[in-house]
Amino acid sequence: MTRQEGSLIEVLLVEDDPGDVLMTQEAFDEHKVRNRLTVVPDGAEALAYLRREDEYADAVRPDLILLDLNLPRRDGREVLAEIKKDPDLGRIPVVVLTTSAADEDILRSYQLHANAYVTKPVDFEQFIAVIRQIDEFFVSIVKLPPR
Repeated sequence: MTRQEGSLIEVLLVEDDPGDVLMTQEAFDEHKVRNRLTVVPDGAEALAYLRREDEYADAVRPDLILLDLNLPRRDGREVLAEIKKDPDLGRIPVVVLTTSAADEDILRSYQLHANAYVTKPVDFEQFIAVIRQIDEFFVSIVKLPPR
C-alpha cells in the first residue's frame, strides 16, 4: 500500500506512564499533528499489536513507533530487538522516546537498530516541541516505506 503525499501517518506509542501518554496526546492535539496516535501500555501488547494477534487482529500497521524503554511485561529493549529482527516489522522506523539519558541505553538502542534516540524533556513545552520535531522529521522530511 503506497502512502499519498500529505496523508495520515499511523503512529504507535508504546508507553506505560499515563502522564507521558497524556502529554504526547496533547502535543498531537495542540499542534494539530493530524497523524493518528494509537497507544499500548507495555511491551507485550506492543508486539501483539504489531503482529496483529488476539484483540489486535484488525490493527493498522504503524508508519512510526515511539517506544519507551522501561516498560512492564516486555522491556522496550526486547521489543526493539523483536521488531528489528522481523523482516516485515523491521522496516518500521522506531524512535526510542525515554527518560533515560544513560550512555549504555543509548548505545544498546542503536546496536538494536533504533532509528533515533530521544530523551524525554520533563518540561511540558519542551516535550511538545520534541514531539512536533519528531513528527515534522518523519512526516515532512523522511520518506517512509510503504505499509
